[in-house]
Amino acid sequence: QVHMVESGGGLVQAGGSLRLSCAASGRTFSTYSMGWFRQVPGKEREFVAVLTALGWYDYGTSYADSVKGRFTISRDNAKNTMYLQMNSLKPEDTAVYYCGASSTPSTDARRYDYWGQGTQVTVSS
Repeated sequence: QVHMVESGGGLVQAGGSLRLSCAASGRTFSTYSMGWFRQVPGKEREFVAVLTALGWYDYGTSYADSVKGRFTISRDNAKNTMYLQMNSLKPEDTAVYYCGASSTPSTDARRYDYWGQGTQVTVSS
């Protein structure tokens, strides 16, 4: 039903930037709200950013305190793609980053119905 593929991860030095992409199947944006989460071994999946939107309509954005001012979430409806621009990266940003689809906008990973496979982001000192 819903298929999402993350890309853009990699290895960068502290202070560098990466742009993550989440390509979604054709009608995902018309049915679900989209967000970014991250996870490190041994810890729960952590909220990063969410588009407070459903379908084609954007209402705003929300960010975790740890990334506010450094990360920007956006989407291109025509390309069925969501983005996460990450600037001023820190070693503590190292994680696998996932895009998720939810019936309603949420910061709670338990409310998400579908996930991509994730993309690794590693920030070195």
